[in-house]
Amino acid sequence: MKDFRYLRRNKSTRWHSRPLAPRLRRLGPVAWLAAPILAALLIPLAVIPLHRGQPAPPALPTATAAPAAPAGPEAAAQEVPQPKVSVYLSRSGQIETLPLEEYVSGVLAAEMPASFELEALKAQAVAARTFILRRLLAGDRSGVPVPGADVTDTVSHQAYVSKDTLERKWKLGGRSADLAKLQRAVLETRGVIMTYKGQPITASFFASSGGYTENSEEYWNAAIPYLRSVTSPWEKEITPNYAVTSTFTISEILTRLGLNDRVIPASKNTTQSGMTKNISTSSELPVEVLSLTTGHRVKEISIGGTIFTGREVREKLGLRSSQFSWGRKGNKVYITTFGNGHGVGMSQWGANGMAKEGETATQILKHYYSGISFTQISTLLKK
Repeated sequence: MKDFRYLRRNKSTRWHSRPLAPRLRRLGPVAWLAAPILAALLIPLAVIPLHRGQPAPPALPTATAAPAAPAGPEAAAQEVPQPKVSVYLSRSGQIETLPLEEYVSGVLAAEMPASFELEALKAQAVAARTFILRRLLAGDRSGVPVPGADVTDTVSHQAYVSKDTLERKWKLGGRSADLAKLQRAVLETRGVIMTYKGQPITASFFASSGGYTENSEEYWNAAIPYLRSVTSPWEKEITPNYAVTSTFTISEILTRLGLNDRVIPASKNTTQSGMTKNISTSSELPVEVLSLTTGHRVKEISIGGTIFTGREVREKLGLRSSQFSWGRKGNKVYITTFGNGHGVGMSQWGANGMAKEGETATQILKHYYSGISFTQISTLLKK
């Protein structure tokens, strides 16, 4: 993640559900994914059942769903090239085009620390692959500042580390073992995506929760059936900066929330002319949380008599999440946030916590994305 996003992300809506357009012309024959997936993708399911007494879900699709590719040198000649992804590199302004699976490796390097458990990395690889395939199929180039690119390398879409950086700073810079671990996670899930009713899902994810994920409609506008609020207790004990307190002056709060020109309950002070005026003092700015979301985040809050959503407060004040508590001492306001990110979909630190307890990538993804299935891209493109 460079400066890992799990330590810095305060992002707004990253992905929206869009209808799928006709197949992308660049997605060549479906046979490109018929090459064998490593046997390691066979995720053991009898190890540990899901929490809350749920039975273990079926395994991710494996190479048994497709004929084996021929062995030997002739295999490479017969394999159809993968679909390509064109990434806009925000720092250089260049466009990098590369095969889909290499792109997923670059995303994994940016989105999740290599120190995470392999099963968590595999879950992230599937989520990243699902996200980009959905975007390619839909012909969605929203948020891309130049023509010719499919996606940017920022958290507006998915963070991404370029091929050059992986070569210089990872492979040749003393991190070859980390890179090999990430590439293993990608290879062991090669071609696997998440679907709902036969279509790739909106595979949103975020850094860490405060104990629960969020229903999609309680942060965005659309109710998405597989993006439901679920428990996520694993990150509390393992996440750095799980609870972070930010300090503001009352003046900063009023300015950022756009309340300077509104009437705030205030004490009366007499001016030289004998008139009275409202003055913001340390005893003012009344705050009341009016309601919480299903995911235990602030849904509505009254600040100085004006009602805001928790998301509005988070974005206007630059908070790590919309799950926060509010306190004041003198002229200072202290806001403590729990977790990091919008809260919809998979918690990355939660995924690592599940993996530490022995859960598989299948179990992690089935927990955070309700009612989804796993599909090989080649199978999807045959429809």
